[in-house]
Amino acid sequence: MTDYPMPGEERTFRLPDLGEGLTEAEIVAWRVAEGDLVGVDDVVVDVETAKATVEVPCPHAGRVTKLHGAPGTTITVGAPLITVAAPEPAVAGGGPDIAAGAAAGGAESGAVLVGYGTGNASLRRRSRSRTAHAGAPRVLSPVVRRLARDRGVDVRVLSGSGPGGVILRRDVESAGVAAHAAGVANGAAAHDVAPASSGVPHRRPHPTPSIGREPLSGVRRAIADKLARSRREIPDATTWVDVDATALVEARDALRTAAPDRPVGLLALLGRITVAALVRFPALNASVDADGDDLVLVRHGSVGLGFAAQTDRGLVVPVVRDAQDLSTAELAAELARLTDAARAGTLTPAEVTGGTFTLNNYGVFGVDGSTPIINHPEAALLGVGRIVDKPWVVDGQLAVRKVTQLSLTFDHRVCDGGVAGGFLRYVADCVESPLGLLLDL
Repeated sequence: MTDYPMPGEERTFRLPDLGEGLTEAEIVAWRVAEGDLVGVDDVVVDVETAKATVEVPCPHAGRVTKLHGAPGTTITVGAPLITVAAPEPAVAGGGPDIAAGAAAGGAESGAVLVGYGTGNASLRRRSRSRTAHAGAPRVLSPVVRRLARDRGVDVRVLSGSGPGGVILRRDVESAGVAAHAAGVANGAAAHDVAPASSGVPHRRPHPTPSIGREPLSGVRRAIADKLARSRREIPDATTWVDVDATALVEARDALRTAAPDRPVGLLALLGRITVAALVRFPALNASVDADGDDLVLVRHGSVGLGFAAQTDRGLVVPVVRDAQDLSTAELAAELARLTDAARAGTLTPAEVTGGTFTLNNYGVFGVDGSTPIINHPEAALLGVGRIVDKPWVVDGQLAVRKVTQLSLTFDHRVCDGGVAGGFLRYVADCVESPLGLLLDL
């Protein structure tokens, strides 16, 4: 039997289990204010976990009486999130929102967290206007608010460059630079009209550089925790090799000419080579798990190919699941889709979990090599440097070739140098002669 609340009865909705072993989340922005009316399954808050930003719907209808936390607050799973008073019975002139809330007050919620699957209709968004908040600046990040406060920038006069006019960090930084330039100009003007008879050189005061302190939170905190855990738990080693990537670049160009409607980039070709190498050297498609005091080697039956993507929110690693089942064109399309989602900040938790091996193309930053940190709990990471023209010996003759450096960082608990070297050499051979992949397809 459905448990219908009494009119005015308060019910507290607690932060639900976010899945993927997550135990806490940071409040990014409230969609409601105290005193607002909400319906069953209305999205009331955006929270940021270690995996992604998630919209949280409320399973209760009524009037919001308390918000348990301000933006920037970290709360644990099971802690109070929002308190809602059950709606009064609908009366004439009460308005559609009140009537709808009363009708839905005892209904069962069918919504789930965005990004964690669904069993019913998609979440409904409310679009009510709230006069009290109509003129408020759209600053969602507490870090941006603190930066504006430290630099003396009034966010109320800023125009945000983010989605929906949200004020971003770069907006505050640009305003701070403009204010500093104006101050310098004013100072110069004052100096120009200073009395020439003073005889004392005018020394313009130099402002003391401010050194701020800001907590690591959200994605930045998740990155810090994961990388520190990797360094702490994984005895890693790195090996590298320079390779002639001329044939790989030519293969990319040939594929683009043959199928311009299905563009294949270097990252997709490197991903295709990496998957083939993992099939040949499955020891690196594994991870080490702790079972009490014992360590257990877990070998994965499919390849979850992660790739490092730099975004405005920090480094994220989207995952192409079951990459071994995709063609090169399909892999290229999935990489492009996930890259766009990463830059837009719309990746779901399912799209950033389940990785078994990571590909890091740090060459896009114009660097040759690196000793990357393994994406815990995976066993290895392949890094690719920039491709540049270099002198190279071909058939005993010096020639200018397109050369890159490959580096493999691997968990020495999973395999020894022989396996790691064999994996890297196979990748290098495929880069130098992509047609060799046909033998394994």
